[in-house]
Formats: sequence, structure tokens, C-alpha cells
Amino acid sequence: MKTIAIHPDAQVPYHFKPAARAFNNFLRAVRPDVLASVGDEVDFPQISRWTRGLRGEYTGDLQKHINEGVAYLRTMREAFGDGEFHITRSNHMDRPLKYLRQHAAGMAELDALQVEHMLHFEELGITYHTQPYELAPGWMLVHGDEGGQSREGGRTALNLAKKFGKSVVCGHTHRAGLIPDVRSVNGRPTQVVWGMEVGNFMDQRKAGYLGGGSANWHMACGLLYVDGSKVTPHLIPLRSDGSFVVSGKEYRG
Repeated sequence: MKTIAIHPDAQVPYHFKPAARAFNNFLRAVRPDVLASVGDEVDFPQISRWTRGLRGEYTGDLQKHINEGVAYLRTMREAFGDGEFHITRSNHMDRPLKYLRQHAAGMAELDALQVEHMLHFEELGITYHTQPYELAPGWMLVHGDEGGQSREGGRTALNLAKKFGKSVVCGHTHRAGLIPDVRSVNGRPTQVVWGMEVGNFMDQRKAGYLGGGSANWHMACGLLYVDGSKVTPHLIPLRSDGSFVVSGKEYRG
């Protein structure tokens, strides 16, 4: 049976470090066959449309954030080992290219300025997907911004699953949830699709745009167990200190 570990939005440097360390300890101990990330590994606030023309655009620390992102990914790769490592596109990771196309279009297609080169994906053995990717039989890996967003954890992923006709694992909402949709006739299921949202690894205190620091977010990650064409999803909620339990074993950072 193959095991696929799912990493959620981290938005370095606004990540919750104990959660990241706990996840890496899990990777070292379990060594899953495949590692997949739902995107938003780095935040890129300096080139967000929300900071355009404001002080946040001129902080001068973009390269520092990129370096932190590379270090984050390198640590995760070292903990995971040499298996398949997949990352899907996402709205925050799209920011560099969008910024260039809007404000420096002549440089937008330079290889060195593509996010996969900035973050050393080739060196780290990471496969970057700009389109929905079938991660496991009948399971698509996407970021979660490909359709409308629900405030109910898992519902955004399930709506995408209904649209695709395949189960979906995603992030983007920062909410955790696992919801099935079952169609049946004569007492037998004819189609089952799942929507799984794997929460986030963010330090919510650093999300300055939250009114009063309040949001219905939840730290989580996920697993897919693959046995031939059969796939079993497991959503793993994290405690407030970043620790979590899988198969009766606790992982801490």
C-alpha cells in the first residue's frame, strides 16, 4: 500500500514553526512514498495587489522571504527523503508572475524569475504542476482557488470534486474538512467523490489582515492511502501547539 502525505498552506515566513517541525518529524519517521503540497508555500506579500503602492511593497525583504522559503522546502525534502515531491500552483505562488506581467511585462518570461526557479524546485527534486494533477487514482491535487469558496471546511474541495467528477484534495481556504458525495441506485453506490481540505500551517497571529485575529481556520495535514485503484483519505487535525497523532503515535515540533 502506498502512502501519500499532504502538506497544507504554510505561507512562509508567516508559518507556525512547531507545526512545520512536527510534520518534518512525521516525514522522517514514516517516510511516505509521495509528498504533495497544495501550494502557498511562500506568501510574497511585497508583490501582492493589496500592497501595491503602499509601504508593504517597499520593505526590501523579498529576497529574504524567498531564501526562507527555499530553506523551508529544503528541510522538508531532507526529512522526506528522495521520493516523489509534488507542488501545485496557487494564488500566492502566482504572485511573482502576475506582478511581472502587470508591471514589467518584458521580463515576465525570464526563466530566472519564474517561481519554480526562485525556489530551486529542480535542485530539490520537486515537480511543479500548473494544472490540476491526478495525484492518486480518481484524486486531483489543486490549490482550491479554481472555483467558489465555502466557509464550511471541505465544501470548497467537494464543489470542485463535483465539477471535476473526481475527488479533490486542496488548501487555500485554511479550513480543514473531509466530505463525501455519494450517488447510488438500487441500494448500491454508483459514484463516490470526496472533498478534502487540509487546513494550514500558518501562525494566525501573523495574519494582520484578520479582524481581531479571528477566523474559522484550522491547522491540519492529510494522508492518502493507495491500494491499487482504492484510495482512503485521512484528515489529520493539529493541536494548538502544532502536534498531531497518526496511528496512535504523537508527533511534535
